[in-house]
Amino acid sequence: MTLTSRKLDNFFRGILDIEGFKDADSSLNGIQVDNNGAELGKIAFAVDACTEVFKRAAEVGAGMVFVHHGLFWGKPLSIQGSHRQRVKFLLDNNIALYAAHLPLDHHPQLGNNAILAELLGMQNAQPFGSYHGRAIGYKGELAQPLTIDEAVARITYMGRPPAGVFPFGKKENRRCAVISGGAAFGAFEAIDEGLDLYVTGETSHTVYHPALESGLNIIAGGHYSTEVWGVRRMMEECVTRLGIDAEFIDVPTGL
Repeated sequence: MTLTSRKLDNFFRGILDIEGFKDADSSLNGIQVDNNGAELGKIAFAVDACTEVFKRAAEVGAGMVFVHHGLFWGKPLSIQGSHRQRVKFLLDNNIALYAAHLPLDHHPQLGNNAILAELLGMQNAQPFGSYHGRAIGYKGELAQPLTIDEAVARITYMGRPPAGVFPFGKKENRRCAVISGGAAFGAFEAIDEGLDLYVTGETSHTVYHPALESGLNIIAGGHYSTEVWGVRRMMEECVTRLGIDAEFIDVPTGL
């Protein structure tokens, strides 16, 4: 099958609700930088659009980079500094850039949050965490009670330590909610719902004392580490359905 950036765009839009998040998501989801229409022999997948990812994509001969965090976020950016360098590298190497932010977080099978819920053994997962009227995460009962350390072990990518662990509540967790990435304030909703454990990427000083006083356990798994899952699952989907060569480029931030 001959694949171009436009054909890949149609493929991704057939899976992800790109248009449905147009008003809710500050990310410019879809093709952010196009190539010259050339056939794509390989796709690189990564969490972040950054120079290291682009250079490594070029080294493996990728014609497109699919990322969760793209280069454009809701307002015009002047093409200067590191932003210019990134765009110039893509153009000079004829590499297309595709971004899927909230549409990837949200997807019920391929999304970051669905996979985190799956890793934790969540049953009867229900929508959780409203953002501009759309639920991004999930809540539910765990198939078996987990200690906070057991939960950390299940969601950890490549054995990397989480950004923070806050054992403020029960020793064994039965009811849990997950929102990947920068969703610290979902902890307040978890408190209101009387959940045992809240899993996200980053936390905030603002939620520390309310969580402590309410007995809510929190795992801040890391913004990066909680969002490798959807990118990797999308890569697997492309390989399975399109038969295309693909590679995950791992550039962890530790944050």
